[in-house]
Amino acid sequence: MEHSPFRWLLPLAVLALALLGWDLIVTLNKLPPYILPSPALVLETLVKDHVVLLNSMLVTLRTTGIALLLAMLGGVALALVFATSRIIEFSLFPIAVILQVTPIIAIAPLMLIYLDTDTAVLFCAWIVAFFPVLANTALGLKSVDPNLRDLFRLSGASAWQTLVQLKLPTALPYFLGGLRIAGGLALIGAVVGEMAAGSAGQGSGLAFRIVESAYRLNIPRLFAALLLISFSGIVIYAALSLLSWLVLRRWHESELGGS
Repeated sequence: MEHSPFRWLLPLAVLALALLGWDLIVTLNKLPPYILPSPALVLETLVKDHVVLLNSMLVTLRTTGIALLLAMLGGVALALVFATSRIIEFSLFPIAVILQVTPIIAIAPLMLIYLDTDTAVLFCAWIVAFFPVLANTALGLKSVDPNLRDLFRLSGASAWQTLVQLKLPTALPYFLGGLRIAGGLALIGAVVGEMAAGSAGQGSGLAFRIVESAYRLNIPRLFAALLLISFSGIVIYAALSLLSWLVLRRWHESELGGS
């Protein structure tokens, strides 16, 4: 069943039934577009306004990509520091936890006061993507087999050799798992930041289009923008899952079973 080409039929069938139910609700209740547009009208709006919506999607994806890259570099770098110094870990890790558990929707308006719009949105996306990379990579660096660590020590391996040949390969699956989580969170952070900016009349991303459409009661465009956000999230997750599979498929248990 795992390798069957029909394994995607069930979710596709469920999606088709959901769209059919949506269309029936609109048709049978004769709902106006400003209450609930039909799937066909949303698709028509997506085609008609594709220039504006696709440009906005590129803005959101650029912010998400930059935030994810910064989270990856910063999270891995800090995790390596934590792996070499317990004092620094005990000092800084609680701060990272505080940043993670503080609702980003509460931080976004504050950032818009002190930073320009693009930087504020980027900060919102980075702050929620940073912690999963940091936490997972730090956990991976600590998950080295004690027997292998003792073997490296007995073999006279230097700290650098132990890091490159033992700790980093062990941490790689953890890092990739954290990166998959961070990809979705970076998009959520970008959307939240753009929502806050849109409420202030600023921005140009997809979330800004949602706020703008809601103010103008252009509900079909609102749904079209929401559809593109969902599509972006699926693409990001699929791309990061593919990256993880390509890196781990030949040697790690998490991917060997699905190859």
